[in-house]
Amino acid sequence: MSGAPPSKAQALPGREAPLSVEKRHALLGTDMSTVPADHEVVLFGMGCFWGAERKFWNIPGVHSTAVGYAGGHTPNPTYEEVCSGQTAHTEVVQVVFAPARASFEALRGVSFEALLGVFWESHDPTQGMRQGADRGTQYRSAIYCSTADQLARAQASAQRFQEALLRHGRNDITTEISDSRPFYFAETYHQQYLHKNPRGYCGLGGTGVTCPVGPA
Repeated sequence: MSGAPPSKAQALPGREAPLSVEKRHALLGTDMSTVPADHEVVLFGMGCFWGAERKFWNIPGVHSTAVGYAGGHTPNPTYEEVCSGQTAHTEVVQVVFAPARASFEALRGVSFEALLGVFWESHDPTQGMRQGADRGTQYRSAIYCSTADQLARAQASAQRFQEALLRHGRNDITTEISDSRPFYFAETYHQQYLHKNPRGYCGLGGTGVTCPVGPA
């Protein structure tokens, strides 16, 4: 479905128990269900989560990535339920990372702005309820932040990228930027899908516009 997401009253009921999912990262070997001390977590929605996850798992400073569902109403949804358009969730990548700061060696941390740059440049955030040929509420662009600092920096980056997009004749950003939302792991076969299936489908495509990162 490509219309507006359903309201909470209209959404599917879901289930109380989480899906049974293997939590060991197939490439990094890390536990996708834990956030180590001094690490942070952010959720990025960029369209189909298979290709979106691949954009982040090799970045130095990223502890783990996982794909799942967020931003909607249905607890512990299945992939089929999300694709029905009746959960209000979008497909997201959970990125657990060591933020670059003085307490970390250079190769151990990654700045939040660097992650935002990958996010903005790896998809088209102006397309509303779709991403390329993938249409539906589950493909909408989103950033769900876990701290107030992340939220402020994400909003600032959106403003800077919007200015860059307008200079190139592009449309307004439709990305939903919000504070933390519950994250529900997708089924095991979706996790690190393009590592397990190197020739698998990836429909991501950016705008070709460079994102200004760092302080304005």
